[in-house]
Amino acid sequence: MEVPGLQRRANAVGSHEDTAPAIPSGPLDPTYDPELKLPKHASLIIMISANILLQISFFIIVSSSNEYALHLGGTSTFSGIVIGIPTLFSGLALIPLSRHDQGHILYALAYYANFLYLILLGRIVSGLSFTLWMYCKRYCSDPRIVGVRQRTTLAAWLVIGQGVGMSLGPFAGGLFYKVGFGGRGGSVWNGFTAPAWVMAGVWVLYWVLVWKYYEDIPPEQRAFETAPESSAEGDVIALQSVSITQPPNPQPSLLFRLAPQQQGVILCMCWFAMMCFFILGAWETNIPVFGAATPPFHWSPFAAGNFLALGGATTFPFLILNLLMARHTQDRLILILGTTLGLGGLITFLGLLRTGGKALNYGAVFVCWWAVALGFNLASTVTMSTLSKKLPPKWNGRTSLAIQYSNYTGRVAGAVWGGSGVAVGMHHYVGLQIGLVGVGAALSMGLWRNLKTKMG
Repeated sequence: MEVPGLQRRANAVGSHEDTAPAIPSGPLDPTYDPELKLPKHASLIIMISANILLQISFFIIVSSSNEYALHLGGTSTFSGIVIGIPTLFSGLALIPLSRHDQGHILYALAYYANFLYLILLGRIVSGLSFTLWMYCKRYCSDPRIVGVRQRTTLAAWLVIGQGVGMSLGPFAGGLFYKVGFGGRGGSVWNGFTAPAWVMAGVWVLYWVLVWKYYEDIPPEQRAFETAPESSAEGDVIALQSVSITQPPNPQPSLLFRLAPQQQGVILCMCWFAMMCFFILGAWETNIPVFGAATPPFHWSPFAAGNFLALGGATTFPFLILNLLMARHTQDRLILILGTTLGLGGLITFLGLLRTGGKALNYGAVFVCWWAVALGFNLASTVTMSTLSKKLPPKWNGRTSLAIQYSNYTGRVAGAVWGGSGVAVGMHHYVGLQIGLVGVGAALSMGLWRNLKTKMG
């Protein structure tokens, strides 16, 4: 898969790293199984690392963004917009411009300039780099280099990256806030600006490593196979017949006309992609605001960052377990398990709120956050992998776009909703999320048979 900004010649002169064929080695190997093929390891690590750095870049400002916005004269709702706005502009651009990302620098300079909207502008520019998220998903589900029984496993690696971002990001942001204002911090380097300066430097180092180690798909592998992949039952995916007398390079919209069941699966997966990131984004944005405004807590950005990080860190054993079990579990079962666990966290939190705050304490809220974080991260594992298994290989680019736009919609709307949670009322805040899960449950139950795929 060609990724603009990550293109390297497959057999560049002087390239010697990872020259051994990927395992399985190839069709000439008698043990080769095309359903288990993987890309070259160095390039795969580069793409998975990009996902992790993008997640950290997104989340590192979460713990201190509310205080930063208030310091510059903004509101908590504006803080939510600052957190979510990158994905809106990433969706508008959807081209990988992360090599040209100067957003972290603009975000850091807002304090020096004492200009509220500069932090918004900085995050908008950063949003252009977040388009690389789509290419990470597309790479890990590309049928030319990833076998059908490896796609959910690679998707689980991407979800582990989400876990790293949502735990390390807020923790680092809260730590930089405390250290930055605890020493000789000035108008350029301080608790608000330090996370942005550090991530700008990390990205420079990352692109040096990309230039050295990344290799694009070899030219001989860039053509898609014309035959669609089989479904879980071994039946060929149903497509409307196409005349063999078509002219060369027919329009994709005429070549692939999907059955209604396949259209339903696309709708269902896009809804779950939007729903998962809406709820995760809402909680990540709301916790610093809710924690600062609630009498039992009165959390600082450092305390809120630690709370978010602890919740994310304690999900790791289960995300690793999901990685190990992905090869032996159907995608639809992972989807339902994750959604049910997340819904349990939402309902429990709503019950705590209905006590009038009497039952609110650190442990109770933490359990709710843990269930939400683990559940909806698990559910987000299968959205892209399911579509890559149910649709013809040629559709991989389109489905990755559809899932990424759904993720973006959820991130933007969820971040704004989370920042507004205290203002609109926490009961309404949680109630909307439960309603979104209800719609997803109805879709999945109605399409249950059509969601069956090969495992792995």
